[in-house]
Amino acid sequence: MGGALQTLARAGYRTELTDPLWLAKAYSGPYFIDLIFSSGNGIGIVDEHWVRRAATRKVLDRDALIVPAEEMIWQKAFIQERERFDGADIHHLLRCKGAQLDWDHLLQRFGERHWEVLLVHLITFRFAFPSDKDQVPERVMRDLVGRLERRQAEPAAKERTCRGTLLSRQQYLPETNVEGYRDAREDEVQGWTGDQSYPVIHPGRGKDDAHRRSR
Repeated sequence: MGGALQTLARAGYRTELTDPLWLAKAYSGPYFIDLIFSSGNGIGIVDEHWVRRAATRKVLDRDALIVPAEEMIWQKAFIQERERFDGADIHHLLRCKGAQLDWDHLLQRFGERHWEVLLVHLITFRFAFPSDKDQVPERVMRDLVGRLERRQAEPAAKERTCRGTLLSRQQYLPETNVEGYRDAREDEVQGWTGDQSYPVIHPGRGKDDAHRRSR
């Protein structure tokens, strides 16, 4: 990302690192472009797989890399804010390309920690498009449903952790800031230093401490 910002700056654009976790911008007068290098929760990092698996197509008469559908599903799955929910985008991708997806890669992306998020989207896809359920391989559904059954037999976690912050940066602040739930991003996001826009203020800690954690 640093290289992209330097190149744009040398070309005369005003640049800023809007949020070191996921977003930068480049401005030309009243216009700007976003340079997104992760998801807002810090999980969907744009890594070598995005480039290696991307197709090249003409966009505005230039060769451009097209985001692989699997990476797009992985990143969009966690966008569940009150004012923005990307689940319908996932449904459209599944309806059009589900049978051609690299499902092993997609399962690997969600991994052992986040596969439940994928399962929820697959279930709502079946609800939205019942005639297209075969776009999701049966083996994938059976695998994920089997994991859910095994997890159901496990005891509840002892620590009060809120993983809702991985889905929405705003809507679970009452639990983290008032009720004392631990923000799951502290454990599940590598290098997590806090959310600049919506800082988590743990009970017993002051605002100054929260601000330091978010820098």
